[in-house]
Amino acid sequence: MAALRRNRRPTVPGAILKAHYMEPRAISVTAMADALGLSRKHVSQIVNGHKRVEPTTAARLALVLGTTPRFWMNLQAAVDEWDASVEIAGWTPSATFAPPLPVGNDAATPAA
Repeated sequence: MAALRRNRRPTVPGAILKAHYMEPRAISVTAMADALGLSRKHVSQIVNGHKRVEPTTAARLALVLGTTPRFWMNLQAAVDEWDASVEIAGWTPSATFAPPLPVGNDAATPAA
């Protein structure tokens, strides 16, 4: 499947957390931090897009909000992929190599 092309940076997970989970339920940063077992500062940094959602935080969010860790990690991965593409824009590799070897059961089976 081809990657979705975008002309803007994906929305950070913290903005989704704020707009779709916290604001509609009038959940404060302090209340969310308490529920997640994290500091208020940590949650504030996530909500404001200054801190990434790490796997353990994604797991906590999933338990507190009834989502899945994958949901939060996919949101973060989209942002990370965008940021990486911007960072390497204009870069050209010094060498390229043959296509990767096949992955799967056939690749692990030695030739007879």
